[in-house]
Amino acid sequence: MTTEDTTETKGVRLTAGDAELTVSPENGCRIGSLRIGGTELLRQGPRFGSFPMVPWCGRTALGRFRNGGRTHQLPINSPPHAIHGTGRNVAWAPASTGRSSAAFTYDLADPWPYEGRVTQSFELSPDSLTVTMSVETEGDSFPAQAGWHPWFLRNLGDGGPDAEIAFDAAWQEERGEDHLPTGRRIAPKPGPWDDCFGMPQGVDVTLTWPGRLELKVTSRTEWVVVYDEQAEAVCVEPQSGPPNGLNLLPRLVTPIEPLEIAMTWSWRTLA
Repeated sequence: MTTEDTTETKGVRLTAGDAELTVSPENGCRIGSLRIGGTELLRQGPRFGSFPMVPWCGRTALGRFRNGGRTHQLPINSPPHAIHGTGRNVAWAPASTGRSSAAFTYDLADPWPYEGRVTQSFELSPDSLTVTMSVETEGDSFPAQAGWHPWFLRNLGDGGPDAEIAFDAAWQEERGEDHLPTGRRIAPKPGPWDDCFGMPQGVDVTLTWPGRLELKVTSRTEWVVVYDEQAEAVCVEPQSGPPNGLNLLPRLVTPIEPLEIAMTWSWRTLA
């Protein structure tokens, strides 16, 4: 196990029943830890946990997108593309904190070319966590995306079995050799996956650690990326549009219409 994997999680701690959540506002306002009955569910380390993807999700082709007649260039942080937004790389400011709830904000700034504010809030109960995010403009309208990238542990330890993933998608976004959607929708294929799926009735994915715990990821949004190509973790990522969505399916944030998204993790023990 690496030093990164054993780094102690610090931040704002929320509790409800036997659920303990730690949010790290200084480290991209990511969830650094979620413990249920003392059992950690998230991969540990400063790059993992569960981080917000904002103001774009997944890869943006060559780091470029258009807004009207203007073309913008984003930093290339996953050559040859720009990946996962800027929110995970900055410190967020606390807006409110309580025993089982908290909210944080950050102001969009360079290298994002538009002014705006992002708010992320957390509501913890003994058997669920709801996270919401909004993107508002402070001037011009602009395309944006928002979502989350959780790293759930594939194995919870103690010699138990690995997590099983179950979901029923209406389609899969066809992935090209450049890892970007081609724009075609195809029938879902078996894993392993690093793929975006469409769920028009809302995201609904179940992770089961047999004999230990069942966790459902739900959201009213219709896109989710499932990534399970690593041995350590599996990722279930609700997001407001497909990868490269700034170009393929732009969603404008306007002065009268912010971008809003929410997800809920709900769980029950199986022991």
